[in-house]
Amino acid sequence: MHYKEAIRISPTFADAYSNMGNTLKEMQDIQGALQCYTRAIQINPAFADAHSNLASIHKDSGSIPEAIASYRTALKLKPDFPDAYCNLAHCLQIVCDWADYEARMKQLVSIVAEQLEKNRLPSVHPHHSMLYPLSHSFRKAIANRHGNLCLDKITVLRKKQYIYPKDLSDSKGRLRIGYVSSDFGNHPTSHLMQSIPGMHNRDKVEIFCYALSADDGTNFRMKISREAEHFVDLSTEPCNGKAADRINADGIHVLLNMNGYTKGARNEIFALRPAPVQAMWLGYPGTSGAPFMDYIITDRNTSPVELAHQYSEKLAYMPNTFFIGDHLHMFPHLIEKGLLDKDGKQRNDKNIINALNLKQLAQDNNMKPEMNGASDKLPFKTVASSISNAVNAMVSQGQLQISTPQGVIINGLAASQTLPKAATGEEVPPNPLVTTRNMYGLPDDAIVYCNFNQLYKIDPSTLSMWVSIIQKVPNSVLWLLRFPAVGEAHLTATAQQMGIPAGRLIFSNVAPKEEHVRRGQLADVCLDTPLCNGHTTGMDVLWAGTPMVTLPGETLASRVAASQLYALGCPELVARNRQEYEDIAVRLGTDPDYLLKVRNKVWLRRMKSPLFDTKLYAADLELLCYAMWERHAKGLPVDHIRLAQQPHAFKQQQEEII
Repeated sequence: MHYKEAIRISPTFADAYSNMGNTLKEMQDIQGALQCYTRAIQINPAFADAHSNLASIHKDSGSIPEAIASYRTALKLKPDFPDAYCNLAHCLQIVCDWADYEARMKQLVSIVAEQLEKNRLPSVHPHHSMLYPLSHSFRKAIANRHGNLCLDKITVLRKKQYIYPKDLSDSKGRLRIGYVSSDFGNHPTSHLMQSIPGMHNRDKVEIFCYALSADDGTNFRMKISREAEHFVDLSTEPCNGKAADRINADGIHVLLNMNGYTKGARNEIFALRPAPVQAMWLGYPGTSGAPFMDYIITDRNTSPVELAHQYSEKLAYMPNTFFIGDHLHMFPHLIEKGLLDKDGKQRNDKNIINALNLKQLAQDNNMKPEMNGASDKLPFKTVASSISNAVNAMVSQGQLQISTPQGVIINGLAASQTLPKAATGEEVPPNPLVTTRNMYGLPDDAIVYCNFNQLYKIDPSTLSMWVSIIQKVPNSVLWLLRFPAVGEAHLTATAQQMGIPAGRLIFSNVAPKEEHVRRGQLADVCLDTPLCNGHTTGMDVLWAGTPMVTLPGETLASRVAASQLYALGCPELVARNRQEYEDIAVRLGTDPDYLLKVRNKVWLRRMKSPLFDTKLYAADLELLCYAMWERHAKGLPVDHIRLAQQPHAFKQQQEEII
């Protein structure tokens, strides 16, 4: 490395250390980069760039307070430092530090405007742009600059334009679809789509999965690699040109970009255009802004055609929702639930037992049907008092599990210790799992509103709505996650300033995947974040049977929850404005009959709607990819594509509960 030679010649050359740190960071040598930045600062404590570079290492490793301190030092040394300012703003968003929030947003927008005007790379990352009050044209332009960076990087390869298949003859009439992702492993994207590659119709399509990351040894990776017709590990091929050569040699007709501008992306591969049709899909909540991406796979609720101007791609509509979740495969033990007695009283939805086979448990334990007070379609069962007492004792004493004549029953908080593969969602729990409000410090008799998103998705206006709801609903609490933990103090202080009653804000630690989904059953209502919705977390809470109230904005990231709810058949949970959002949430918290009806509806529609139907989704995705290919094969320009909506089982059984 030239920097090492420079340091050898001049050991106190701070710039060389900082630049070497940048190179090591690009090579994923984080510890080496950290040492270089630290040494540069030791040599020159007034070196603002080194402080900012050190901050980025802290930020990427999750040490947000340290990152904030280093960014502030950099700005103190160099006040006109756009990169440091915008990265500091993002760190403060992560921990919900909203001091001078309005002024910060105004300054951030001003910085981006000036950078775009001068044709510079904006200091706001495309993936963060939906968090700020930027215009659609600004967001698209930010993405476009990053797309153009990829085009700049591939020019050195001097590659000729690829030749594409003209028809399906080489593939024996089958459409070849390629999935490209760095997230084939233990990642939310795989939690959503791991079953899709294996569910395609091999008579019609030939599936290729291209992994950009190494095998993490999980069942998620194993399932995708086993079930996809072809699985190619491109993580061993660091050259983007050779990776694109491989994809082109496979004769791919439609290539799906699952990363966008998320960690692990290699958009340079797409910039090389190894396939004739290239589309964004699922993993990135926004436009690529890139001329080398033809379509974005979405739906009419997430991306209505009147908002098409915010996308560089043409809109390719799935018939129901572009979102999908593999919850039926990962969490079939949550299809049913049993209710535990406590002190001889039935505590519906607050002390729960989940198992794959509740019928067996019912037979052995003399479980009684409990009709949930409203509908004979929800025969939740209540465990006999003798078993309930033993389970309650296990929970109160903190035991990991108990043995009963009917088998071992697991304390839901201990799943990661007793069933590690089940805890990550890689396997289905073989034993019944117990979940109670007491485990999380939640009052049995309270209306529990929850949100399990990362805290950066909360902004002052969202928290203001939530506080207003809590104020209007007697005996209600708001349940959030320490995601990250340092955000708890900021949110608590701000909520108190807004007037939230004492003791009404409850935080829990981030949990392993299975527990995270299962404990969603304990909440009465989920309050979605309008700024950037719960995407995977929205699916998680709906699979738990908990209603979610959302308020769609105009960005893709702010409309996903509405798309999920429309696909579920629950449009009454989609608000049109802030007042309606509060009104829906307050009615659910103050009208017990209405809450019960809505909860029953969500519980039933999980299995009857298209939302969790991976088989239907795979078939629809095939049709959409065929439609994209056919336009290309006919020589037609790229244009919006809308699939006709297919009838689904729940539409034929429209027993309206509400």
